Amino acid sequence: MQAPLFAVEEPQAPRPSVGVSAPLGTPVLACQDNLAFMEGLPDGQFKLIVTSPPYNIGKDYEAKTSLTAWLEGQKRVIAECVRLLHPQGSICWQVGNYVRKREIIPLDVVLHPVFAELGLKLRNRIIWHFGHGLHCAKRLSGRYETINWWTLGDDYTWNLDAIRVPSKYPGKRHFKGPNIGKLSGNPKGKNPSDVWTFPNVKNNHPEKTAHPCQFPVELVERLVLAMTEEGDAVFDPYMGVGSSIIAALKHGRAAWGCDLMPEYVETARDRVRQLRAGTLRTRPMNKPVYDPSLPNGGH
Repeated sequence: MQAPLFAVEEPQAPRPSVGVSAPLGTPVLACQDNLAFMEGLPDGQFKLIVTSPPYNIGKDYEAKTSLTAWLEGQKRVIAECVRLLHPQGSICWQVGNYVRKREIIPLDVVLHPVFAELGLKLRNRIIWHFGHGLHCAKRLSGRYETINWWTLGDDYTWNLDAIRVPSKYPGKRHFKGPNIGKLSGNPKGKNPSDVWTFPNVKNNHPEKTAHPCQFPVELVERLVLAMTEEGDAVFDPYMGVGSSIIAALKHGRAAWGCDLMPEYVETARDRVRQLRAGTLRTRPMNKPVYDPSLPNGGH
């Protein structure tokens, strides 16, 4: 099936049919239902599939349904993603909570059996913590979501050195034992752990668009760097305004994505154009989170 694709560098050139690899650096962006888009793609193409599906909470870009119906739709999409996943690839599925009559239902818990029954293994349940959001009156205000990292097997791409963060005590050394005097930590930095603190994209965020729930690019960058190599293909089946696309392109990966909302797809295309022109504003990786108690917020 032919999809409406987008080639940034040669917009007037004949568009490739789905399943034909685009040149590296030329993203494939489609305004199309993700099942229809994935239908024509070959097996095992993507080293990383990273996305955040609609949470079924009534946002403008989704029609709210029962949790059962939502889960059935997710099963179909996830099964296709597994088919498209490279044998050494990863799927990162980022979700929050479904709220029903003031009761929260963690969507990653609901989705766990879906991935497990398809033969995937859960490597991490990453907690994404952010400082701003809606204030709740009858329960604690939610300030985190989860990214579940799944792989097909035990042989998967993993580049820890690419995402290390500064050690708390970089010059600390062993004071006794056989390693006395040697550095006690990795000189390249420490493992960032499974709790990640990135600001969510609100009105004062440099990446803010009309999308109400967009990914911060730096969050996806960490996944791209850790779980792919340069030249690998990254796919987002719920692309939105293209944050996953931007993160992949910034680091020399091939980028594919689709979304049903024409205005979001056009925003994604415009963001890619800005990236090419060197005018796209993104929050830098590893920039400290703003702290009002510090001079200039710690920046």
